Amino acid sequence: MKVFYLASEIYPFAKTGGLADVAGTLPVSLKKLGVDIILAMPFYNSFVSKHEPEDTGIVIDVEFNGEVFKTQILKKEHRGVTTYFIRNDRYFDRDYLYGTPEGDYPDNPLRFGFFSMAALKLLERLDFKPGIIHLNDWQTALVPVYLKNTDLFPYLADSKTILTIHNLAYQGTFPPDVLRSLMLPESLFTMEALEFYGKVNFLKGGILFSDVITTVSPTYAREIQTSEFGYGLEGVLYKRREHLYGILNGIDYDVWNPETDEYIYYNYSYGDFHYKKILNKTRLQEDMGLPAGSEFPLIGIVSRLAAQKGFDLLADAMNELSRLDLQMVILGTGDKVYQDLLVDFGTKFPDKFAVRIGFDPVLARRIYAGSDMFLMPSRYEPCGLGQMIAMRYGSIPVVRKTGGLADTVEDFTYEKLKRDPGKRKGYGFSFGTYTHAHLIDAIKRALKVFKDQETWQQLVKIAMTRDFSWKSSAKEYVELYERVTFM
Repeated sequence: MKVFYLASEIYPFAKTGGLADVAGTLPVSLKKLGVDIILAMPFYNSFVSKHEPEDTGIVIDVEFNGEVFKTQILKKEHRGVTTYFIRNDRYFDRDYLYGTPEGDYPDNPLRFGFFSMAALKLLERLDFKPGIIHLNDWQTALVPVYLKNTDLFPYLADSKTILTIHNLAYQGTFPPDVLRSLMLPESLFTMEALEFYGKVNFLKGGILFSDVITTVSPTYAREIQTSEFGYGLEGVLYKRREHLYGILNGIDYDVWNPETDEYIYYNYSYGDFHYKKILNKTRLQEDMGLPAGSEFPLIGIVSRLAAQKGFDLLADAMNELSRLDLQMVILGTGDKVYQDLLVDFGTKFPDKFAVRIGFDPVLARRIYAGSDMFLMPSRYEPCGLGQMIAMRYGSIPVVRKTGGLADTVEDFTYEKLKRDPGKRKGYGFSFGTYTHAHLIDAIKRALKVFKDQETWQQLVKIAMTRDFSWKSSAKEYVELYERVTFM
């Protein structure tokens, strides 16, 4: 089975979010299952050059927007999988992937329209005829539009397309006059095709013209067919519901492993986690300027600081949380209003809240290893990786019951324990209604169980033995590839 996997960012070469993590790990697992897979992404000079990709010697002519671009192709093998880089310095030699802090790059439709077209041109030059072309998010969603509505790629007439939606909120909407620049017929500017409230919507085009659509968790696949989570595309997704699948993301257990993680203070395993986690916790408290001691319940947060991640709830809850017997370590960057508020609380309550604004992958790992609990109160969460990583490190998740958080975190209550004392009784704490009062209630329930250390250690054991590796999800993708191939 030949698969061409296309993404606008792939770890370790370039990353802004979870898409890069998935694109950097899922193909590795697919390769181990026998899939003949190659990847492609733009050559972002500022990011990719430091990985020293090799020049393939291939130069392809890409006719696009009235010009012919002589396009250099580079490549790099990482963990047994080859990624091809498509170079166009006019479009991709910039300081950021999608835009500056002031806003998106105005030529983004041209940048990623070109990338999609060049990637398809590359396949014929490589003599790689995929049965499946696997796409990710709006940046690559024009691929099925090109394949179904132009005669530019006869070489790929038999290839099937799968589009994975990582976050429906980001759709790629642009003025209607871009169609001509993208070399697409203007007849596609209709409600039945790419038109969306007077604009061209890349993601809508991908949803309509892909053979199959996937999302990154089963619950999110259902949620996006509703007005609350559909961002205007719920009707289109409902129309294609027979071809819409939810496959849970995974994490790479070779990368996220407390036994071998070189960045945490003390390595530990399922067999000795109790003592070693206390050591990690104490060091984290000391480094973050908090009073050290195993008796203080420590809640960790590693997140983008935005309303989508629940920081509007957290902002409303902070005063009450400051009066509870807990500590919080918060790492992230995002909206200035939340950055300023959290820093202010850290200044007012230095024994309670330790806040670090920025991206620090080493500190993030130490928070996973040293925290007792890990908080993710998201308004919506297509999948979420933080809760999976936290459980791998024995940190109990406290989450909003939505998307992938609902699919991965089983709520603990003493009532469950009393009813079925011999059965698994949950390994996390969740709340459904999106209010700060329900968030506080979930945290209080977790704090109550934390005082019962015998029960708490049972929760940690269950959480650490849950399997959220790519093993099972990759098999689901292979099965889906096989079904789609014969559609």
